Amino acid sequence: MKITKNGVKSAAGPTEWFTGVVYIDTVAAPSDGSRLSASSVHFTPGARTAWHTHPNGQTIFVTEGVGLAQRRGGSIEIIRPGDRVFFEPGENHWHGAVPTRFMTHLAMLEVDDKGNNATWGDHVTDEEYRAAPSTEEA
Repeated sequence: MKITKNGVKSAAGPTEWFTGVVYIDTVAAPSDGSRLSASSVHFTPGARTAWHTHPNGQTIFVTEGVGLAQRRGGSIEIIRPGDRVFFEPGENHWHGAVPTRFMTHLAMLEVDDKGNNATWGDHVTDEEYRAAPSTEEA
């Protein structure tokens, strides 16, 4: 059994991976044979990931606020607390907060054999982001 006491500071999301202000709290990190990586990701209004993929897929679970998720070529979906989204291995996607609300989700995935958890691509453009339906339409 290993207990990690609360005290780790929230980390600012790297600008290479995110547009806007994002904070990340580590929930689980790969170690001692475990490949599980889990983070609580806090998006300020309008903040979002860049396009990216995960070698073993990713599950996000919305815990608060209102967000958006899209796979490349698909429609932008509104996500709310309790919604769970699974992105297939290698599926190019992004997720983040709507323009007017904060959004927090748990991001859960398994790293690959080399410890890689994601491959990051281009930032989601403002035009791509603005294509989202309004929260009133959902």
